[in-house]
Amino acid sequence: MSDAEGFAPVHKPSTVERVAVRGLEYAVRRWGPVDAPQLFLLHGWMDSSPTFQFVVDALREDWQIIAPDWRGFGGSTWLGHSYWFPDYYADLDALLDHYSPGRPARLVGHSMGAAVAGAYAGLRPPRVGQLVMMDFLGLKPPPEADAPLLLGKWLDAQAQPPRLPTHADYAAFARRLCAVNPRLRPERAEFLARHVGRVAADGRVEMACDPWHKVPSPFVYRIEDAMACWRQVTAPTLMLFAGQGYVNDRFGDAPAELRHRLDCFAKHRVVTITDAGHNLQHDQPEQVAAALEAFLSRA
Repeated sequence: MSDAEGFAPVHKPSTVERVAVRGLEYAVRRWGPVDAPQLFLLHGWMDSSPTFQFVVDALREDWQIIAPDWRGFGGSTWLGHSYWFPDYYADLDALLDHYSPGRPARLVGHSMGAAVAGAYAGLRPPRVGQLVMMDFLGLKPPPEADAPLLLGKWLDAQAQPPRLPTHADYAAFARRLCAVNPRLRPERAEFLARHVGRVAADGRVEMACDPWHKVPSPFVYRIEDAMACWRQVTAPTLMLFAGQGYVNDRFGDAPAELRHRLDCFAKHRVVTITDAGHNLQHDQPEQVAAALEAFLSRA
């Protein structure tokens, strides 16, 4: 029975395995039969692999799904100090060598995961057979894009370890998730609270992410660098934009800039997920699953 009918949802089961990746231990979540076509799901910032559970539940075909927790997120190694974005490209390279040696991979990334997947597909075109970017098409340069200012903020942050907000228990965390995203169903919020959260040392519940991810980057963001990578992507690319998500929020009033970025991808199509915010995998997993299976080849 589905949760829409008032019954507790039955989720497809997953397992988590530990994989050595460039001196760290990665937690990699697996769904589906190992002889099915492979599909890599890459989560976003301040998130982890269980975020895709509802999309996995909605998929109609059998897929061998491989979803890592990025370094510093979920069950993968936390560094306890600053993170550098290029490491995610190298981590993905190592993960594909482990799980998909010698054959192109299907990459589906959400938000930060889409940023990693999109750039990687341009850096290693033969390694990516199909690419899906969920509600991400680069950032807008921040108004304070000044190197001394950003470096100073980063330096100041080193003096005191960052902390994450905490909640009294999982139920309180679930209520917070619903408050942040009014489209999130309570039963999905409860699932997410228990699977992307953890009990901290003081007994309170927090997001299972290294607080050091909250420290702002000391480097100026340059969209030109991302676009140079995108222009080298050869894989067919699906853009899944959320109707009320970040892409439309950032570029809805700048259609020329939106087109400028989309045109970097030689072979792309755009599908809009309706009645969804940035976390479209939570808001409309059935729409997302249908769009993925309409696009992805099983060959």
